[in-house]
Amino acid sequence: MSGAPALRAVESAQPLRTVRRAELRRIVPLADTTIYELEQRGDFPRRFNLTARCVVWDLAEVEAWLVARRHASDAAQFSRAPAPDVRKRRTRPVSR
Repeated sequence: MSGAPALRAVESAQPLRTVRRAELRRIVPLADTTIYELEQRGDFPRRFNLTARCVVWDLAEVEAWLVARRHASDAAQFSRAPAPDVRKRRTRPVSR
């Protein structure tokens, strides 16, 4: 029974609060595809299956991710995307 000590450690820890996709999208206003891509890159907490048809995220991990993003944003570690060059648009180009 090698899993017994690990199981006891989990039972003694604080209860795990999970969120489903609808609640996650209220907390983190990103599209499902963006969340999936971030998960695949390892930049967002991984979902896990409760059942064959139900996936959830650990709320504590999601909240920690948000705090880390906030600190990174405050420290200017993220550069903003450049503004699009409107002169290169195919429709309604801007002439100067």
